[in-house]
Amino acid sequence: MQIIHKLDDFLFTIFPELTGGGGKHLIISVLEKHYTYGPYKPKITIENDWVIIEIDTPTIVSQEADYQKAVALCEKGRFHEAKPILVKLIEKNPTISEYHRILGQIYSDEGNQDEAINCLIDALRWDSKNGWALIMMGNIFAKFKENIPVAMKYYNQALVANVNDFISLTNIGYLLFQQNQFDDSKKYLSKALELNPNYANAHFTLAYVAQKENDLLTAFNQAIEVLKNCNKKDVIFNNALKFAVEIATEFATSEIGNKLNSAYRAKLEHEGNTEIDIVEDNEILVAAKIEFAENYSRAKHILRFKSKYPAVEHLIMHELVHLDFVIAARKEDMNQLFVANQQHKAEFIKRLEPTIKKFQKMGLSESSIATYCTGLFEGINRQIFNAPIDLFIENFLYNEYPELRPYQFLSLYALIQEGLAAVTDKKSIELSPKDILSISKILNLQNAMQFKDLFGIDFIKEFNATSIELKQAQDFYHEYLQYKDDKVASEEYELVLHWAEDLKLDNCFELVDESDFHTKRKNIDNLLASIESDPFDLDSNDLYKKRDMEKFQKSQKEIGTNMAVVMFMVDALNYFNEMPVEEIKKIAFDIAMMGTQGYSPDQDNYSISSIPNKLFSGYHILAYYYVSWMLAMPESIKELSLPFEKEFELALGFKN
Repeated sequence: MQIIHKLDDFLFTIFPELTGGGGKHLIISVLEKHYTYGPYKPKITIENDWVIIEIDTPTIVSQEADYQKAVALCEKGRFHEAKPILVKLIEKNPTISEYHRILGQIYSDEGNQDEAINCLIDALRWDSKNGWALIMMGNIFAKFKENIPVAMKYYNQALVANVNDFISLTNIGYLLFQQNQFDDSKKYLSKALELNPNYANAHFTLAYVAQKENDLLTAFNQAIEVLKNCNKKDVIFNNALKFAVEIATEFATSEIGNKLNSAYRAKLEHEGNTEIDIVEDNEILVAAKIEFAENYSRAKHILRFKSKYPAVEHLIMHELVHLDFVIAARKEDMNQLFVANQQHKAEFIKRLEPTIKKFQKMGLSESSIATYCTGLFEGINRQIFNAPIDLFIENFLYNEYPELRPYQFLSLYALIQEGLAAVTDKKSIELSPKDILSISKILNLQNAMQFKDLFGIDFIKEFNATSIELKQAQDFYHEYLQYKDDKVASEEYELVLHWAEDLKLDNCFELVDESDFHTKRKNIDNLLASIESDPFDLDSNDLYKKRDMEKFQKSQKEIGTNMAVVMFMVDALNYFNEMPVEEIKKIAFDIAMMGTQGYSPDQDNYSISSIPNKLFSGYHILAYYYVSWMLAMPESIKELSLPFEKEFELALGFKN
């Protein structure tokens, strides 16, 4: 096949990369690249004002199938089957450089480096710009012949053939590393990563360089980049994981972790005006915990940790962040306490009845069953409270304390393995209530998803989650990601409540305002001041009221215009017709005062003292609520957060 182009403006229009100078060399290079098919390159000549491209179509048609077959066999490691096919292809057409290059690769993989060199020389004789042949020659002379100067010649020629060849740059960087020329090695490797930031081999070589320079933190971070940019099945992944663990373990023997703990502890003691004791306690049920002084009527906070866990410095920092978040929430008077009582426990144990009956049939004592149920109740409550907050904590530590990352890596790795064992152990699966085990698995998956994002290691499949469990876990993690980058004080408690409701655990505890819990508004002056400043509780920090309003607003949006509310509003407009504003305002205040705990659209039989002899359904009282404020105090209507603007407009129209 022959293709002919005239050297004119139209050629530059269809090949815009030809503009900007470069002459015949650029024209031939661009067109050769465009018209190359696999290993088959066209012959290009320029005569006067014409470019002639000759493509050996018969060769392509007759040899392409055998070529692709040989490549496929090589990819499967079946070299002995691929070799005779390539030999025949070379006999038919020795001018194809790639035939020689692949045959050379086969010989090299079989251990015959001399014959590999012969084939690669033939490949380069037919195409001196064959980048893969040049790189292979460099590799053979570097690894097997230990002739670095000759290897560098081939690598440098590969760069001349392709200035964007990040593989050659990485190979050169590795050779320089082997020669202990670390600064030069880093220059080539950095250039490779500029061209391809995700090239795992370049990151790994930089990790080795950093290790030699005793820069363990950089070595660790580069190893993590390898893990993030290769497949778990790759050999390089396993090597990088082993390397990361070794470097992190060595790094964790330094005093850096203790110094971070001491500085952070001092900062929080100053900000919270309370001392913190850090105590080794191997009797606690969890890896670490912090006991806030206010909750235990103590003068100091006590942070307890188990010494058996690796990199306990991370566990201590983690608990200190818990305190940091609480201090931030307290400054805004928005801190919440997680409270569970006997009523919550009784509600939880109701759902365990099938498991309790099973244990009774197994002959277990009542005390053993009671201990098991209590442990399950406390354990699942710990999980639902900590799972979302821990995501924020680990994200905070990863970004604010990069020197802690090796400790964080070792610690989280061990904790995830512990959580994985808890929800996949055969005995746990056999004995645990299915719904509770499923919830625990969903919450443990949060840690695995974050660990993959932070450190590139994917444990998600090992949890053997069902599609429903995985979808729920992904939804939770996606919700966390929406909060992650612009989290404000106390927002973590919103996720605790959201997730608990979705998992039907919200009846197992309460989140209560810390100030209210501790003072219980016993002081009459505080009570009167509170009522005076916010008589209708419109500025309340109550998460449950906030969540109920969000759900109500969402349901209203799904309903669209609520015609029941419209008709109730018409009733209200008629009732208030010609009534003095001050009287309407009094009724508005009465409705608001009665609604400080919220009105439910699903309930009936609400009554208001200022509207005698009248009972209201949920939507009916909400309609009167909205209309009374619109008529008496329209400037404050937004504070009610009732989404009834359209309904009110329609009601006015109906009344008129």
